[in-house]
Amino acid sequence: MIPVNEPLLGANTQTYVLDCLNTGWISSAGSYIRRFEEAFAAFVGVKHAVTTTSGTTALHLALASLGIGPGDEVIVPDLTMIAVPYAVLYTGAQPILLDVDPETFNLDPDRLREFIHKWCRFDSGRNALVHKRTGGAVRAVLPVHLYGHPCRMDEILDLARENNLLVVEDAAEAHGALYLSGRLPSPLPAGSMGDAGCFSFYANKIITTGEGGMVVTDSDATAERCRRLKDLAHSPERRFLHTDLAYNYRMTNVQAAIGLAQVEEVERFIALKRKMAEAYHRGLSGIDGLTLPLEKPWGRSVYWMYAVLVEKSFGLACEDLTARLKEKGVDTRTFFVPVHEQPVFRKDFLPGEDAFPVSVELSKKGFYLPSGLALTPEQIDEVCRAVEAVRRSRP
Repeated sequence: MIPVNEPLLGANTQTYVLDCLNTGWISSAGSYIRRFEEAFAAFVGVKHAVTTTSGTTALHLALASLGIGPGDEVIVPDLTMIAVPYAVLYTGAQPILLDVDPETFNLDPDRLREFIHKWCRFDSGRNALVHKRTGGAVRAVLPVHLYGHPCRMDEILDLARENNLLVVEDAAEAHGALYLSGRLPSPLPAGSMGDAGCFSFYANKIITTGEGGMVVTDSDATAERCRRLKDLAHSPERRFLHTDLAYNYRMTNVQAAIGLAQVEEVERFIALKRKMAEAYHRGLSGIDGLTLPLEKPWGRSVYWMYAVLVEKSFGLACEDLTARLKEKGVDTRTFFVPVHEQPVFRKDFLPGEDAFPVSVELSKKGFYLPSGLALTPEQIDEVCRAVEAVRRSRP
């Protein structure tokens, strides 16, 4: 079976991990934590990077450090990993779901603008955008750079500034993705444009530590609060005195050692992802009924996953195609289930079941092919042949 993803470890991984083991620095103290944070901050182009235990805890930590809490609301895309709205709920705030762009699958700035103008008013006394329906203070927007393609950040940032909204980027799947702003000569890395950016280092990510995450920011105050909240809010004056309700979100030195070795080779990893996408483009572009992932002129995608849409003209539904591919030894994954369809969420704070036509349609016809860094050209050819064979053999 050709797996959906298989990690590729950096050349120095064994050396760094053995250094941790040989010196005994295996917990959340040790030099590799600092070295990994500094290297990752330089990679993203920000002042600060703070390690955490996962992408989920990175999101929670960023939101909590920025003061998001009960009574607040945070705008998130409906088509995303469940960890995104979970992180909002962990703070006591409520997620507000908006539909996504049909081409990039990301939060649609047009829907964001519509929501603000139609459903909100600005309360000068609270200095906040207020949701007319719930009375909650809309404090932040959380754009997700889904599957490695950047969001339309100029428009999102403009709307945020105009309406006093914080911006927390979820770049869990977008290590090295670039946004080509129309206002600046140089491209901006995903995760570097908001008040904070969050990354995941799960085993299937471009940079992996097995499990792990990172919060990045240019704010000294936000970084300092992240560091305190992730480490049980120890008082600097007295040992075992704690100043806030906080968390144990500490990454281990061993994980950071793996991460440092990954950062050292991240540009090679990104090149491999883009080369993989080019090979899939060549192999699949002649197959009718498939919509292949695009790259907008204003963005550089890192193709974390090679995401494909199955149109009616293909002759099979998405779930039938993926089942046939599995029979041929090709593993796949369908798109995320829209957040508004998740049983865990209450329906009373949603604008209605018909408010998310794009995310619903994408979730029905979207899937991704094997996209790991260890994927070989021969395996890509095999996957393309399998897709073509299924297309020819359809009823």
